[in-house]
Amino acid sequence: MPTSLILACLWAIGANLLAMTPSRDKHWRAAFCLIAVGIPIVGYVTYQTGPLMGFLCLLGAMSMLRWPVVYLVRWLRGAPVPPRAPRAPEASSDLTPEMAEK
Repeated sequence: MPTSLILACLWAIGANLLAMTPSRDKHWRAAFCLIAVGIPIVGYVTYQTGPLMGFLCLLGAMSMLRWPVVYLVRWLRGAPVPPRAPRAPEASSDLTPEMAEK
């Protein structure tokens, strides 16, 4: 098995492990790191095994990181990105006195 495909498999395992960890920013920081590491790996896969395998690795990465792709497509089309939902209070200290009484 070529080293590029081994790296791609390790990238996929790392992406799945990162998805299982808790995150306050909904994993956006991890997604940006995975994109920065994944682009050279996809290029290396394409160089070493050909464009078909490179395209398949790209599709696999896009399926794991689908929300950055969705937001990129929306941005390219000029469509408005929906606003983020308000966060729920994380601790009892974030509650107002009226909310704490209820």
